Amino acid sequence: MSGRTGTPESAAEAAAIPHPPAPAGRGLDPLTARRRFVAVSFLFWLPIGMSIATGVLLFTERGMGLAAIAGFFAVHSLTAAAMELPTGGLSDVIGRRTVLAAAGLLNCTAFTLFGLAGAAWAIALGMALMGCARALSSGPAEAWYVDTVHAHAGPDADLRTGLARGSAAMSAALALGTLLGGGLPWLLGLGPGAGEWLNGATGGLVIPLSVPALLGALVEVVFVLYVLSALPEPPRPRATLRGVVGGVPAAIAAGLRLGARDGLIRRVLLTASAAGAALAAVELLTPGRAAALMGTAESGAVLFAGLACAGFLCSALGSQLAPLAARLTHSSERAVLSGGGVVALGLTLLGISTGSTTPLATTAAVTGYGLVYLGLGIASPNANDLLHRRVDASGRATALSIQSLALQLVAAGAGLAAGTLPPGPLPWLLAAAVVLAGALCWVRRAAPRSRTRRARQTWRRRRSMPVSAVPTSDR
Repeated sequence: MSGRTGTPESAAEAAAIPHPPAPAGRGLDPLTARRRFVAVSFLFWLPIGMSIATGVLLFTERGMGLAAIAGFFAVHSLTAAAMELPTGGLSDVIGRRTVLAAAGLLNCTAFTLFGLAGAAWAIALGMALMGCARALSSGPAEAWYVDTVHAHAGPDADLRTGLARGSAAMSAALALGTLLGGGLPWLLGLGPGAGEWLNGATGGLVIPLSVPALLGALVEVVFVLYVLSALPEPPRPRATLRGVVGGVPAAIAAGLRLGARDGLIRRVLLTASAAGAALAAVELLTPGRAAALMGTAESGAVLFAGLACAGFLCSALGSQLAPLAARLTHSSERAVLSGGGVVALGLTLLGISTGSTTPLATTAAVTGYGLVYLGLGIASPNANDLLHRRVDASGRATALSIQSLALQLVAAGAGLAAGTLPPGPLPWLLAAAVVLAGALCWVRRAAPRSRTRRARQTWRRRRSMPVSAVPTSDR
């Protein structure tokens, strides 16, 4: 990152800054950009949601043991972590649309392998491709949206609403995908001989549990076509192999330097790390509690699928409430603080209700589960709003990749730690303490950066120029 275009401000302060009308012909208007960003977010996450309910069961049906399945997921996590920064820098060098389309193609290949392949190496390859796609997709869509809005309305344009809608679309896609992925094999099982016919007609390649993965591959094709047709980007210098290879390390180094020296960026990374600890605790410990409550692993899996869907819906609700939270608390910083407090409260309820199956304890646990995702939904768009006001277009996707990397690394470490701790409230309460510590770092508001005023002045000068006088790369 070579500079910053803005600084975190309260909603009232942002509204007080006069925005000159945007001339026509300088890219998509913010409303259109928001709609396309929401559509891209939904299409990308829908197939992933479809794989949540059936992934482990499909691999088991293919003859894989639990240790092998754990290894597959480790391949995914390690690949995503290793590729986060290089692929973030790649997006800043060659463009958002190209990287997003590549992510969709990788996911399409991965879901096809899951749906048709039965060998361990093929499944591991699919998980590696999916991890690479996850790394590729962690920043470009959001960076494209912010770049487009800034190009049309300037660095002080409202971002929270669009970011919140995108986050809500992601959660809604995961919720709908979970229901579709769990329901399709069940519906095929209701038909007399439908599963057997499908198995026989394809020589055993396709079974009911693999249908969601294959349908997900088709959705990925739609995603790629939409990205290529609906996400226009400003002209960039023609990318050469030498330029890409040389530009990516520079983008990574600049992003790491900014994270090291900028206090607000450090707080955003701490917030992402706290979210990783919360998600690791919930995803690792909740299935066992669901099975214990229901009495069998199969019934527990059904309950967990329902909880996961409800959690995604709570996250979508929190994302929709994120702009309101910022207005009520008078700043994005305080909104992140309040969201983190809600997450910590939810984890605490999950902790103190551990070991009991009374109606009161069960109600507390379900409430806590919903609060975790509600708080994450509130905090994430506001934290990203602060991040985007601090970085410029040249390093935006790299900054988002660093944020995603912080979440994934802490989630991996927290998951290992939670797995070694004795069962009971301790893992939950430790996760709550980590989240609370991450939230408390927002008690003090960040100091304004001197470049913010210069960024506004530069943008206003360009808006007053005729379109023909504006540099091509800035249109």
